[in-house]
Amino acid sequence: MSLQGLRGKDTPVQDNPMPPLLAVEGLQVAYGNKDVVRDVGFTLGRGGSLALIGESGSGKSTIAKAVLRLLHPADATVSGSVRLRGEEVLAVPERSFRPLRGRKLGFIPQDPGSALNPVRTIGAQAHEAAALTGERNATVRRTAILDVLGQVGLQDPARVYDSYPHQLSGGMLQRVLIALTVLPRPSLIVADEPTSALDVTVQKLILDLLGDLRRELDIGLLLITHDLAIAAERADTLVVLKDGTVQEQGSSAQVFAAPRTDYARRLQADVPALNPDRYRLQRRDRQRTTPDRPVQVAVTGVAKSFHARGKEVRAVDGVSFAVERGRTHALVGESGSGKTTAVRLLLGLEAPDTGTISVGSQSTAGLSREGLRELRRHLQLVYQNPFTSLDPTWRVGRIVREPLDRFGEGSTTERADRVRDALQSVGLPEDVADRRPAQLSGGQRQRVAIARALVVRPDVVVLDEPTSALDVSVQAGILELLARLQRDLGLTYVFVSHDLALVRQVADTVSVLRRGQVVEQGTVDQVFDHPRHPYTRELLDAIPGTSGLTIPPAAAAPAERSQTPNPVKAAL
Repeated sequence: MSLQGLRGKDTPVQDNPMPPLLAVEGLQVAYGNKDVVRDVGFTLGRGGSLALIGESGSGKSTIAKAVLRLLHPADATVSGSVRLRGEEVLAVPERSFRPLRGRKLGFIPQDPGSALNPVRTIGAQAHEAAALTGERNATVRRTAILDVLGQVGLQDPARVYDSYPHQLSGGMLQRVLIALTVLPRPSLIVADEPTSALDVTVQKLILDLLGDLRRELDIGLLLITHDLAIAAERADTLVVLKDGTVQEQGSSAQVFAAPRTDYARRLQADVPALNPDRYRLQRRDRQRTTPDRPVQVAVTGVAKSFHARGKEVRAVDGVSFAVERGRTHALVGESGSGKTTAVRLLLGLEAPDTGTISVGSQSTAGLSREGLRELRRHLQLVYQNPFTSLDPTWRVGRIVREPLDRFGEGSTTERADRVRDALQSVGLPEDVADRRPAQLSGGQRQRVAIARALVVRPDVVVLDEPTSALDVSVQAGILELLARLQRDLGLTYVFVSHDLALVRQVADTVSVLRRGQVVEQGTVDQVFDHPRHPYTRELLDAIPGTSGLTIPPAAAAPAERSQTPNPVKAAL
């Protein structure tokens, strides 16, 4: 059964109707006395795609919630006009609007883990979506569910149907959500950051799937994203938002080839996939001035196996790499490639079955608990999600000071000075020390996490997806900070990421991991310009790009602009 078959026999194919599928005019949203969305308007045709882009706080998600009528009247005041196929939806009673959700308006939330009930099977939850089709026969509904699970690329629909959410990967859960959204055949799908935490290959599959569904079922797609590379490649029309107002809008080619506002140009300049050579000249200058450096991290022939469900799983198999002092080495690969296990072995959180690891001149083999503790004075970790890695009940000053307390370094006055210096080094004002994590932005929280790692003055910092959940402009600020700290303090970085466009900007060398093995490694220029392994080429081909769009040189920062060809874009 093809995707076309989801229409049903009684649902004829239509050309884009007039009026448009979705028309938003003069939309205003206020939380209390604060206006958060002001005079927003756009239109989306049937089978078309439109992306709302902008930084956190720009109003993207608020607009989506207003369209879906998910803003509670007690919390938000909404005015203006939202028309679905010419019919006003803001003014109708909730009882009349409720039947449109699921049937006419589909919603794919950002986090599939929290969107699905953890104590119910996928099949049990899927029947709720299947019930919206009007089919009452449970057997027929189950067949339709299995069909659509297969059509979104899930290899074993019956197993997925019987599984609980925790038994599936993030990419599989996102496909489940898409399947449940598409099952009732809505006219419009609102997708809120549907691929923000996925590997590039899974991300490409999800976006290809949404594009196929849009074309074959004539579904309109309203995409909310902070990833401008995805927006440029996947949306017909872009609406650029800042502080709740529209800065500019138009076709993707028009907005990205010739942005009219400084804000849009700045967003464009901060996108790694659109400007992969942003830090390239800086790296080359650093390599020319210091061609030979001592090895700070050496991983040689490391292997690690785990036992799951009576089977041996080889998580890391003969992995080797070396990082010179003051350089950045990246570990890249899909989920399950062995990146996390390699990092845990490096940090001494797991012991390798075979192989050796050394940091500086210190081997980690056979270290006692005290020995590992001393090692971690020189080897610190910055986690992916600063909100969950920072204790929400502690103030920032205590969070940053904790490593000093645990290692017993300095007097009370000296620790306070070290905390102040660490916060200053990451660009945070002194008064941040008295705030709690919830009172900070995502970028500020990540800076706190970096300050906490730096306060003990380590030699090596492991960065585990440090910017994956951040807006491109905040991400750019963090990357500039990391580059400055590396230059000023001589830090060595091990950078773990699934974002190859980002790796191209920040890393000197790279190891590509697949199923626990290194399939290719070398300098970033060697691996990205001349990939030898098919898997590496597959990862590079999956980077969101702008094939067919011409990005002007002004998009890059003048001091960092490169005249060399862009091989990533050429590959796309």
